[in-house]
Amino acid sequence: MVIGAFIAKDDTWTLWAIIIVWATMSLFLEQRYQWASTISGAIIALVGAMLLSNFKVIPTSSPVYDTVWDYIVPLSIPLLLFSSNIMKIWRESRRLLIIFLIASIGTMLGTTVAFLTLHQWIPFLSKIGAMMTGSYIGGGVNFAALSSKFETPSDMISSAVVADNSVMALYFMLLIAMPSLPWIKNYFLTDYKKDVSRESRQSYWQPKKIQLLDIAFSVASAIALVAISFKAAELIQQWVPKSNLILTLIVSFFGDSYLLLTTLTLIVVAIWGDFFEKLAGATEIGTFLIYIFFVVIGTPASFATIITTAPLLFIFVIIILIFNLGLSLVVGKLFNFKIEEILLASNATAGGPTTAAALAIGKGWSGLVGPILIIGTLGYVIGNYAGTFMYQILTYIV
Repeated sequence: MVIGAFIAKDDTWTLWAIIIVWATMSLFLEQRYQWASTISGAIIALVGAMLLSNFKVIPTSSPVYDTVWDYIVPLSIPLLLFSSNIMKIWRESRRLLIIFLIASIGTMLGTTVAFLTLHQWIPFLSKIGAMMTGSYIGGGVNFAALSSKFETPSDMISSAVVADNSVMALYFMLLIAMPSLPWIKNYFLTDYKKDVSRESRQSYWQPKKIQLLDIAFSVASAIALVAISFKAAELIQQWVPKSNLILTLIVSFFGDSYLLLTTLTLIVVAIWGDFFEKLAGATEIGTFLIYIFFVVIGTPASFATIITTAPLLFIFVIIILIFNLGLSLVVGKLFNFKIEEILLASNATAGGPTTAAALAIGKGWSGLVGPILIIGTLGYVIGNYAGTFMYQILTYIV
């Protein structure tokens, strides 16, 4: 006899309350306590939901969870892209942009090698590889978008999140330690002195002023972009025939709702850059929505599945990061990039702009905080394209 969960799957308000409260608690713990920051709020969100579902407190499936996949995830994409003005990126941060793109290529090479090495033992690895490519060029928003797009089994998504965040914690420690290593000092250029005053850190991370209109414009713009993109993609799929290669490519690109959403948001932000640059709160709202996603992907996850699949995914992720950092160091050395630029670019691809900014602040590289935040947000833009491309490549390989 199968025993149902204590909370029914159609108990909508209770499930929404649990999801949102736990996402909030995950953020609170991550920002308040060092141990939580080390393991990351994403892991706390996911593991908490796993415990609740595995111990039959909440159901493993519900229309509420479907709503998160269908509406919350798409809505988070434009909110997190509003700070990604590619015109500004090119003008202000060209040097960091180049090494960032090199690190992104390293991610793609590493994903390919890791896939060829492990695809016989890990199911759905082409989908996971595409998701990790998007995540290790952009961030959680790309991981969420590609997970939804490829309809990857939720237990495999949870295993990937566990492996990703666990390895990233160790990787971040490595990046912090590397500038002090003797061989790094001997072989790489550097011109930054350590300046980690409490005042400089606090002035950067201080709360931002957000007005009601900022929230209104952010949410309204995001919803409008999602509605237009998804409807346009649907019409393109219906109306454009796939009678030749060119039309097939057009449908594959513009008929993909997530790629079209990314592209349309990118164009809108480039045209009305001043408006979106002054719009406060969009990134914070988008990040909170991603944490809601992390809670939901933990609900159908089985502890047994994660125990059996996560160790191999640890190896998979480590291979990706080895190629990411390795290629960045080699090319950076050849073209005289400073070690600070190399490490921040690798950090921005693997961990996103926020962790890269945290590294810059923590090491006293104050002049690179703003540029790496700008460059890091570019990953949100190209992550979905790169992940989709990698899925096609990995599927073709096998």
